[in-house]
Amino acid sequence: MTAAKQQHYDVLVIGGGAAGLSGALTLARARRTVLVIDAGQPRNAPATHVHTYLAREGTPPAELLATGRAEVTGYGGEIIHDTAVSAERLNTGQFRVTLHDGTAITAHRLLVTTGLTDELPPVPGLTERWGRDVLHCPYCHGWEVRDQAIGILATGPLAVHQALLWRQWTSQVTMFRHTSPQPAHEEREQLAARDITVLDGEVTALEVTDDRLTGIRLAGDRVIPCQALVVAPQFTARAGLLTGLGLKAIDHELNGHVIGSHIAADPSGATDVPGVWVAGNVTNLTEQVIGAAAAGVRAAAAINADLIAEQTRRAVAARRPPFSAELERENCERVVGDPRHGL
Repeated sequence: MTAAKQQHYDVLVIGGGAAGLSGALTLARARRTVLVIDAGQPRNAPATHVHTYLAREGTPPAELLATGRAEVTGYGGEIIHDTAVSAERLNTGQFRVTLHDGTAITAHRLLVTTGLTDELPPVPGLTERWGRDVLHCPYCHGWEVRDQAIGILATGPLAVHQALLWRQWTSQVTMFRHTSPQPAHEEREQLAARDITVLDGEVTALEVTDDRLTGIRLAGDRVIPCQALVVAPQFTARAGLLTGLGLKAIDHELNGHVIGSHIAADPSGATDVPGVWVAGNVTNLTEQVIGAAAAGVRAAAAINADLIAEQTRRAVAARRPPFSAELERENCERVVGDPRHGL
């Protein structure tokens, strides 16, 4: 395991995905000392390719990250493979982050890009096929399963929205009602108008042949042919590290329904704790890879500007002449003797 070269940095970036590496690259190019702490658990690890990333379309996720790490270190940034287990603010205003092996590293600012966890519905076989033919984002995977038989595993009130959305990529959409409520009359009308089949009964298993999804098994052992299954995970921010700083994840709503949790931040990624920024899926659950990378750049620029402002304040204070008791006495005598003060 690679160790940090020093114990103090301008910025610690916690998370080595697209957001974290883009932020680190920006900071390194700004001549900041920056360390990326990468636990090596990217959210998109099960996926074979990155999509809708201009000029990087179809790049394997591991290749994209490897290129990013080389770019960061090429500008003097550092990357270690470890897990940050706690973070705290010191009396000096700096931050101390403790790693899994007990090493403590301090920094003036933190950029947290730890992402989120996709919590899948409890159906046997989903986890094993996640990111392959068990999917959730049509913009990430829709083209690859176009014109195939696609099932929608309905587990909540957003299932109809999912079915209508995926209908853009294929005319063969079946909504398995599973544990979701009956669609309202207007929703049923919409589904029927788009030729989307709705089937009652819980999904009990996935049928797999030659390592490919071929069908969905319902209670009663009825099997419906299917080549891809769309699910709605619970998107849970990886935010445990931030509790020591007083930051807690809050509910994230979509169309009036809670779909997960996130860390609140302003458009630059600044949180309610001064000196702590977030970027990527830990604060925006629906961000794709290219958006996460852009968010990392925005946060890094804001962090650099914040550090410049602090350095400028200190420089101004250092340039001023030292305060003297004699000067204060002279100023007081001048004020007391001034008739404009009525003294």
